[in-house]
Amino acid sequence: MPAPASTSSPDPASPNGVELTPAPAVQSPGRLRTTFRALNHRNFQLFFGGQLISLTGTWMQTIAQSWLVYRMTGSSLLLGTVGFFSQFPVFVLAPLGGMLADRVDRRRVVIGTQTASMILAFLLAALTLSHKIEVTHIFVLSGLLGVVNAFDIPARQSFLSDMVGREDLMNAIALNSSMFNGARMIGPAVAGIVVARIGEGWCFFSNAVSYIAVIIGLLLMKVHCPRRSAEISPLESLIEGFRFVSGTVPIRALLLLLGLVSLVCMPYTVLMPIFAAKILHGGPKALGTLMGASGVGAMFGALTLASRSGVRGLGRWVAIAAGALGFFLIAFAMSQTLWLSTALLVPVGYCMMLEMSSSNTLIQSMTPDALRGRVMAVYSMMFMGMAPFGAFFGGALAERLGAQGTVAIGGMASILGALVFARFLPLMRDEARRLIVAQESVIGETGD
Repeated sequence: MPAPASTSSPDPASPNGVELTPAPAVQSPGRLRTTFRALNHRNFQLFFGGQLISLTGTWMQTIAQSWLVYRMTGSSLLLGTVGFFSQFPVFVLAPLGGMLADRVDRRRVVIGTQTASMILAFLLAALTLSHKIEVTHIFVLSGLLGVVNAFDIPARQSFLSDMVGREDLMNAIALNSSMFNGARMIGPAVAGIVVARIGEGWCFFSNAVSYIAVIIGLLLMKVHCPRRSAEISPLESLIEGFRFVSGTVPIRALLLLLGLVSLVCMPYTVLMPIFAAKILHGGPKALGTLMGASGVGAMFGALTLASRSGVRGLGRWVAIAAGALGFFLIAFAMSQTLWLSTALLVPVGYCMMLEMSSSNTLIQSMTPDALRGRVMAVYSMMFMGMAPFGAFFGGALAERLGAQGTVAIGGMASILGALVFARFLPLMRDEARRLIVAQESVIGETGD
C-alpha cells in the first residue's frame, strides 16, 4: 500500500523541513544514521533507554511466570488460561484506553500505567518469594496487568508521534520494536539462568525494579502534547474511532490479518514450555534459549524496517511476512532437536515482527492524529486482544492434538490469510495512497 512517487516525494524545502522520500541524488549521510534517526530526538532517547531496561525485566517475568505455572500444574490448558487472563482485558477495554489517549496528555497516561505495572510486579514477587503463591494469585495479577495494558498500549503507541513527529514516526515504530525484541533476547536468557539457580521470584522482583528506569525517563521528558478536542461525548468518541476503522478498507484489511496472525500464530509462545520440556527434553535454560532465538529474529525484522525511509511496498511485505511466518511455524512444529528448533525460531521472530511492525507503520501513516489513540486501540485489540483467545484455544487444542499439531495448524491458517490479503492488495492501493498523501499534506500545512 505505497504512496505514489509523485506525491510522497515533496520538495526538500517543504514546510516541515523533511524530505519524506529522498531523491537518489541526495543520499542520507549513511544507512546507520538513517536507521537510528529517531534517536536524534531527546525525548525518544529517554523513552528508548528506559523501555530497554524495563522490557528486559518484563520478558524475565513472562518466561518465569510461564515456567512457574507449568512447574506447579503441568497443564497446557492452564498455561493457555493464564495467557487468556493476561490479555483478554486488552480486547475489552482498549477502546476506552484509546479514547483516553485522544483526550488527555498521553505522557501522564503512560506514567500512570507504568507505575501500576510496577506495583503488580512487586506483589507477584512478594507472593512468590514468601512461598505463598498459588495459581489463583497468578490469574488475578495477570488479569489486573491486562487491564493496565489496555490503557498503556494505545497511549504508548500514539505517544511515539508526540515524541518524534510524523516525519520520523516510521523509524520510531521500528526502533521501538527493535528495542522490544532486544529485550526479548536478553530477558529470556537471563530468566533461564535466574530461574534455574535462585527461582522465579527474583525474576519478578527484577521486573518491578526495572520500571523505575522508564518512569524516570518519562518524568524527564519535555514534550509538547497539543490540546485535544473533548467536544463530543465519550460514547460518540468511541463510535467515531470504530467508524473510521470499519470504513477505511486498507486499515480494516491490515487489522483483520493482524488479528488472524495473533489468534493462530501467537499460541506458539504460550506452548513453548511444553516444547522445551517434553518435545526437546530441556528445562528453563532451553526455554530461555528458544524465546531468545525468536527475539533475535524479531530484532532483525525491526531493524530491517528501521532502515527504510518510506512506506512504498510495505503492503507486499505484510503479505509475504505472514505467509513465511506460517511456513516456518510448520517447520518448527515438526522439529525434534533443540538446535534446529532454535534456528527455525529466528525466521519465525523475523517474519512476525515484520508483519506486525509494517502493519503498525501503514496504519499510523493513514491515520489522522486526532484519531490516533482510538485507531491504535483497535490495533491493540487485534495485536494483543486476539492473542488470549489464541492462547486459550491453543492450550485446549494442545490437550487433544498436542503442542506440535496445534502450532502446525496455526501456521497453515497464517498462510491462507496471507494469500487472501495478497489477492485483494491491488484493490486497496488507491485508497491507501489517498490517505497517506492526505496526512502528508497536513504536515505541510501545519509544520508539525
